[in-house]
Amino acid sequence: MPEPSESSEGRQRQPQSFPTSKAGLLALVATPIGNLGDIGARALQTLRDADLIACEDTRVTGNLLSKFEIRRPTLPYHDHNAEAMRPKLITRLLEGETVALVSDAGMPLISDPGYKLVRAATEAGIAVTVIPGPSAPLAALVLSGLPSDRFLFAGFLPLKDGARREILQELKGLRSTLLFFETGPRLADSLAICAEVLGERPAAVARELTKLYEEVRRDTLGALAQHYAESGAPKGEIVVVIGPPLPSETEYDVDAALETALHSMGVKEAAAAVAVASGKPRREIYARALALSGRGPRKP
Repeated sequence: MPEPSESSEGRQRQPQSFPTSKAGLLALVATPIGNLGDIGARALQTLRDADLIACEDTRVTGNLLSKFEIRRPTLPYHDHNAEAMRPKLITRLLEGETVALVSDAGMPLISDPGYKLVRAATEAGIAVTVIPGPSAPLAALVLSGLPSDRFLFAGFLPLKDGARREILQELKGLRSTLLFFETGPRLADSLAICAEVLGERPAAVARELTKLYEEVRRDTLGALAQHYAESGAPKGEIVVVIGPPLPSETEYDVDAALETALHSMGVKEAAAAVAVASGKPRREIYARALALSGRGPRKP
């Protein structure tokens, strides 16, 4: 039997292996971070099949849809309107519609309010699936040449100098590679503060990933800060990758890490997290967590 033909007027919908639900389906769809050739066949099919596409900027997503001749309705969903739009999206999902959630570039939910929509959907019994694909932090990590077995992505650092230093101080003891988003005008100053707080660690600045002028510059934090202070603010989307503490750096501050963790976790959870980060025995860290929480003997 011949294959059904596909026309620009109306494409034949292909069967999808999505989870089933009495309600609709929320599909989290990754989009290219630069090179449009990186979008996958499953992502394109999901966008064609969606009853509605929720996106950060309808103009940006509109350009992507136009490129692939996809004509589906779009609706803005971003930091500034998420509280108002989320109930409307949940209502449409409960009515049985398929909603595709995309960001301007890369995986949705990475530094955007998408996780709140996923949480609301799952609480309402709506099926959620993911169509994975491009991700700027992961692309920068593998290009950096820095350890990738343990890493932390922390989005954008705060704008204010004091808050930025405070966050970096909290992350200083983690034996993990650190990843941040950054803007061109703030890059040199941000790298200099990172060098001051974290020490002279190896690092990489990745920008314009997958695009024509893709660049990854690798050096120490101080050298990178000096380079961008002298050369000026670079253009494009930027990911900063910073290596874990060097063996010669000050020993991991277990007490400081535990005190931070105990603000948001129970004793067992905090001890487990700090034990993994510090590489120290869990029993030893648990005993110290009990002491700090007032439930065990303190140091003399």
